[in-house]
Amino acid sequence: MQTQQSPTAQSYTVEDWRKGYKSLYDEFDYAITDSEGQIPPDLQGTLFRNGPGLLDVGGDRIQHPFDGDGMVCAVSFKNGQARFRNRFVRTEGYVAEQQAQKLLYRGVFGTQKPGGWLANAFDFRLKNIANTNVIYWGGKLLALWEAAEPYRLDPQTLETIGLDYLGGVLQPGDAFAAHPWVDPDCNGEPRLVNFAIKPGLSTTITLYEFDVAGSLVQQHSHSVPGFAFIHDFAITPHYCIFFQNPVQFNPVPFALGLRGAGECITFRHDQPTQVVIIPRDPAGTMQVIPAESGFVFHHANAYEQGETLVVDSIAYDALPAVESEQDFRQVVFESLAPGQLWRLRVDLNTQTVERSPLELRCCEFPVVHPNRVGREYSTIYAAAAHQPSGNAPHQAILKANVETGDRQLWSAAPWGYVSEPVFVPRPTAEPDAEDDGWLLTLVFNAHTERSEVVILNAATMALEARLKLQHHVPYGLHGSFAFEI
Repeated sequence: MQTQQSPTAQSYTVEDWRKGYKSLYDEFDYAITDSEGQIPPDLQGTLFRNGPGLLDVGGDRIQHPFDGDGMVCAVSFKNGQARFRNRFVRTEGYVAEQQAQKLLYRGVFGTQKPGGWLANAFDFRLKNIANTNVIYWGGKLLALWEAAEPYRLDPQTLETIGLDYLGGVLQPGDAFAAHPWVDPDCNGEPRLVNFAIKPGLSTTITLYEFDVAGSLVQQHSHSVPGFAFIHDFAITPHYCIFFQNPVQFNPVPFALGLRGAGECITFRHDQPTQVVIIPRDPAGTMQVIPAESGFVFHHANAYEQGETLVVDSIAYDALPAVESEQDFRQVVFESLAPGQLWRLRVDLNTQTVERSPLELRCCEFPVVHPNRVGREYSTIYAAAAHQPSGNAPHQAILKANVETGDRQLWSAAPWGYVSEPVFVPRPTAEPDAEDDGWLLTLVFNAHTERSEVVILNAATMALEARLKLQHHVPYGLHGSFAFEI
């Protein structure tokens, strides 16, 4: 763990945290030569990361970072050496706005075109920002944003190839979610499972499953009553599990150009969260079971125990409102309830849900060993606050044993702010060794105003290497590791 002393009684300052929200205009490709420690020699492959790289266009700041244009970073490891590269996804909207040097599209989370409500009223065009996740599957590197089609990139150079319709599975304008899961063993081989959502007065959820070659295995759609705002889901060998958060959408301010679509969503404390359970077998019957009200962005894992589904998720008391006049850089962390790890046990026979806490430290971006996805497991990793209670920026990586209660924490405080950890199994590890591997994360160092690639030993949570980039990388969202590249 880092041993630097905090300059204040807090483990962070808002001023330091805010420094990570600056655009990175340049694109790089270089060998990383400034480092501490040693890159494990058997760590071979590429870490891909995606997130909003541009937080302004032509000098106009975007309203919320989720509206920022996607920038994919790649850190390639080979023979104990590392190389960094980054490129913006050349979406249609990105290219047009860079040529015009001004905002041409409204953002989902409140970014408006210049000119006030008259310039934005009844403009329903969707800008695919391809900024949320990046996966390598079926020989393709895909940048994902959940409201539109994937963009395909060259896995070696990160150059944009173009929109990818997955061999005709998708049609122009179709969505493909940014949170796919890989079932590690479906009839003897891995399988990619993902969904698309089409909200409205009733919501259509479409499930897709792809084999290792990227070919569609099955697809089926289901209608869920009411509006649904769903970012992630969980899988088991037999089910896909969605939490239909209790929110409502008022389209009028959006249509009139007064607010972004995300600013028109409000949380309903008086309504339950609906657990939507869709069998992966297309012949199965969907179930909807009410649970205690709350909001979930991300799930850690799920598994089956007979007729009970166990679902572990990062839960919030409510959806933090996206306010049209609020600067996200001015957030008061102490005024917000933290995200915490909770377990739901869903009894399919009695149609009841039991809810209990697993970890009350503020945390997000949970991951498990890829071999344990959809199976019983003991170890979870997550980005977490340095302090054990209260809400705060993520400055640490937490390792939590959900069976024994044991906890380990690697902290980058006071200067460091971490991203989602990506678990990479050691190639020689036993299949059931849940911590035999590495955790890779990008850390923004507010003291140097540069980012670092941190490699942790997942078993000991000890720092193995810190690779110092020549610049900062804005806070990102999700990523993955590919051994093949």
